[in-house]
Amino acid sequence: MNFATLSLKELIQAIKSGKTTQKEVYNHFLGQIKTLDPKLQAFNVVHENFEEKDISSPLAGVPIGVKDVFCEKGIETTASSKMLIGFKPPYDATVISRLKTAGFSSIGKLNMDEFAMGGSGENSAVRITRNPWDTDRIPGGSSSGSASAVASGMVPAALGTDTGGSIRQPASMCGIVGFKPTYGRNSRKGVMAMASSLDTPGTFTRTVEDAAFLYEIMAGYDIGDSTSLNEPVKIDPSIWERKDLKGIKIGVPKEYFIDGIEE
Repeated sequence: MNFATLSLKELIQAIKSGKTTQKEVYNHFLGQIKTLDPKLQAFNVVHENFEEKDISSPLAGVPIGVKDVFCEKGIETTASSKMLIGFKPPYDATVISRLKTAGFSSIGKLNMDEFAMGGSGENSAVRITRNPWDTDRIPGGSSSGSASAVASGMVPAALGTDTGGSIRQPASMCGIVGFKPTYGRNSRKGVMAMASSLDTPGTFTRTVEDAAFLYEIMAGYDIGDSTSLNEPVKIDPSIWERKDLKGIKIGVPKEYFIDGIEE
């Protein structure tokens, strides 16, 4: 079974059905990191010790990469700045807590433009991440490590943050699904801010369905974030049964059609 080609939901199903184990999946991606990351430089920290998770949990222990801007209790979190090397947060970011409850395994912290200030992945104080499709090209930023890690098959999914394109741009440059939810849907508590009134935690995945799956786990009201939305979080499951897009309206902002934008 080639784990690197499977979606997040397919990996979870493989574990729950007994076709593979949590540890086998984790070790596969650990091997991918050891093989590919010396060239791609996507990871700042790698967790080599796997801890068994509840197999009945939604995520069933599947490994996910974490942009190095989300606080994880006791795990070095630097925002790719030398100023924070050695800093280990005393608590988890809210979205990390929710992912832990859902049974995820954090496999490592991913490189980024320092304090999320950049759009190329070249502004990290720690390392320069490469685009896995062409290592002479940039992966985009600021969530450079997250996009490169998912696109190269080092992780099936990764967390990112988006203020002015820091998920959407690298996802586009690396050819994967980048999802920036509506501001306030995902709590910012425990996320090192680039611009607090704009920052939005989101995800990088191989499929749109995986993005929706993680969104339902991560999103929701948080008393620790005064801007979080207190609205139900649920995606209509019938959307995955659609055979076409009849009746669906897609809005394209008029600002996309300006001088200087390639047709």
